[in-house]
Amino acid sequence: MQISVLDLFKIGIGPSSSHTVGPMRAARRFADDLESRQVLGAVSRVQVDLYGSLALTGRGHATDRALVLGLLGERPETVDPARIEHLVGTVRDTGRLALLGRNPIVWVESRDLVFQQGEALPPHPNGLRLTASDAAGAALHAEEFFSVGGGFVVTRTELEAGETGATPSPEPVPHPFGTAAELLALGKAHGLAIADILRANETAWRPAAETDAALDRLWQVMEGCIERGCQGDGILPGGLRVRRRAGKLLRSLQARGANPDPLTALDWVSLFALAVNEENAAGGRVVTAPTNGAAGVIPAVLAYAVRFLPGVSGQQIRTFLLTAGAIGMLYKKNASLSAAEMGCQGEVGVACSMAAAGLAAVMGGTNEQIEEAAEIGMEHNLGLTCDPIAGLVQVPCIERNTMGATKAVNAARLAVLYGDGTHHVPLDRVIETMRQTGVDMQAKYKETSQGGLSVNVIDC
Repeated sequence: MQISVLDLFKIGIGPSSSHTVGPMRAARRFADDLESRQVLGAVSRVQVDLYGSLALTGRGHATDRALVLGLLGERPETVDPARIEHLVGTVRDTGRLALLGRNPIVWVESRDLVFQQGEALPPHPNGLRLTASDAAGAALHAEEFFSVGGGFVVTRTELEAGETGATPSPEPVPHPFGTAAELLALGKAHGLAIADILRANETAWRPAAETDAALDRLWQVMEGCIERGCQGDGILPGGLRVRRRAGKLLRSLQARGANPDPLTALDWVSLFALAVNEENAAGGRVVTAPTNGAAGVIPAVLAYAVRFLPGVSGQQIRTFLLTAGAIGMLYKKNASLSAAEMGCQGEVGVACSMAAAGLAAVMGGTNEQIEEAAEIGMEHNLGLTCDPIAGLVQVPCIERNTMGATKAVNAARLAVLYGDGTHHVPLDRVIETMRQTGVDMQAKYKETSQGGLSVNVIDC
């Protein structure tokens, strides 16, 4: 199945694509299924069971809140972050939850939301089961969902059928590809840049003008997230008492003025990434790019390009996003975007690879140089674990995005300014290596908070 760039980049809320956005979409889909089956009005109780990584780190990732919102009928892309506290608080205070905003049922969270810690729901570590029953306790409908990374959600039947959670294209794409080698071959055969291949493929979903408008909207949301993050202050929620730093860093950079320090540009990159990921940690509006835990990398690198490179605006911004999207599709198809499967190499590592490719494109790189930049970006994130302290997307996640963004800038510069696209390790090989590394990685290093920093640093 081909994937649309607008499936890869989703507008949502923090703090997690797999643990917040995915479960919210699953809960909304379950409620819609109840309506389509014409049993919504007969539902008296809904029970949600969480398994694997969702059970182990769901509270820190706001999975509990996301499920309530989804059952209420909210969607990640449209819910107002400013209303979330009120919506969830009202349900908890009253013990009543209106399914799709219409059918009120009793909601006792300690009874109806069960964190099945220590239990898995094969074949994916992010599994959840929703069961609706009537007043007599008879089951009306039950479904198992898997949040497979990047906000993509599939049912068990869909997963076993090989579906990815992506929106099927209404018609065949003109330039199908499944590997980087195929992507490069398409470029040579048709004389097209990677972004142009993606731009043509997107017409299988919608007119080109609609795609351009959607890409512009994505950048607008990214910019808005950076701006809000720079204005934020105080302590992030969750109990770790992590202080927001983006505002202080912005004021420091502004005070420097025309500073001769040649590395100041990288300080701005770090600022942009901090701003986004602090907003994400606070549950704000972000773009899943390709995940929420890695949501700061691509906006930071794109903001760097807009601020520090000549002529990067409008069409060049779209070129960046389309090129980055093409690379992200390769990881989605041939490995995974889920930290619960791959560790953080599947999140920050993939985002770094995507951002490096996007930056290489707007720097004027050839398709081969873009592929090399993407390869460098991942090769030096291989083995990166996901070990969030207290299950919160804060430490080491926020700073890790700054490191991913600065690595992406360096990767693009190595490939475009000092390389010719010839290199020893093809991108396809590094993607397969990432997949194998993720399979071999112990579960305690894959978004379970059972290893790494999460057990070696006191979370209070």
